[in-house]
Amino acid sequence: MEYTTLGWSDVKISKIGLGLWQVSETWGLTNYSEVKAIISKALEIGINLFDTAMVYGNGLSEEYLGRALKDTGVKREDVIIATKIPGEYLDPMDIFRTVNASLKRMGVEYIDLLQIHWPPCWHNFPTCKYGRALEKLVLLGKVNYIGVSNYPLILIEELRSCFSTIDIVSMQYRFNIVEREAEEELIPYAEANDFTFLPWSPLARGALTGKYSLENLSSIKDFRARDPIFSPTNFTKIQKVIDILRELSVKYGKTPTQIALNWLLTYSPVIVPIPGAKKPEQVVENAGSIDFKLSYEDWFKLSEVGREIRLSYATNYLE
Repeated sequence: MEYTTLGWSDVKISKIGLGLWQVSETWGLTNYSEVKAIISKALEIGINLFDTAMVYGNGLSEEYLGRALKDTGVKREDVIIATKIPGEYLDPMDIFRTVNASLKRMGVEYIDLLQIHWPPCWHNFPTCKYGRALEKLVLLGKVNYIGVSNYPLILIEELRSCFSTIDIVSMQYRFNIVEREAEEELIPYAEANDFTFLPWSPLARGALTGKYSLENLSSIKDFRARDPIFSPTNFTKIQKVIDILRELSVKYGKTPTQIALNWLLTYSPVIVPIPGAKKPEQVVENAGSIDFKLSYEDWFKLSEVGREIRLSYATNYLE
């Protein structure tokens, strides 16, 4: 495993993490023994960054993560726990209550990285009011670092201006070969400020793994069956990228998944993908994206084809 630092800090994190949204009814991974096997394999191969959220499985993801870390016997200081607090929990009083509950679920004394999952879209919580509460958690030692997820730049700037003694250290957004909105201003902002950029959905919810085609889309039975990514209209466009991923997988002796993740790693040194896994074998496959590098020509080829794709997120409604 190769390592980098968490943003401007001196905290060492693996260059690929493990996302844990799949530990939920949404994805269907709710068996503890299966989750433990996945986390154990991640630890075994050197992954130390685990990304979860308070709302994943209504707390189940956090609970199973904490339980698995305890059962494996790993030292607390050897893992980086990143969780997320949703926007509707950003009332200052709720911030302390929910973080306390999160700590209890995971059985830990502190959270390494607390990320704001999304802005308080449905409430009028003043930014500086909840910003100061988050800062207080850092000063009290219950949180080490603060990050943002799914935040527009204007709100990031406002939040940062509210802090007196801290700053954010990371940014998390949707980003992959075919969903590229983040490259317009978000990734450049992370690079300019030495923030780690954590792409969620780095494999476009599995669309870039090479597992799916227009012929077997009907085999998808989880929530992705209604995801615009997997609509025939959009997937027809994505198929162009999948074809190149398969071509390059033969050239490099890697899987389409590994090629797609390496494209992200090559994109910028601040990028640390956090793909999920439903089996230990997928953890190993994801980690295998690090030990090689796409040539500039191959990276550019994927980049250009992906850039030409324009997905419609209203496809299901329009069709």
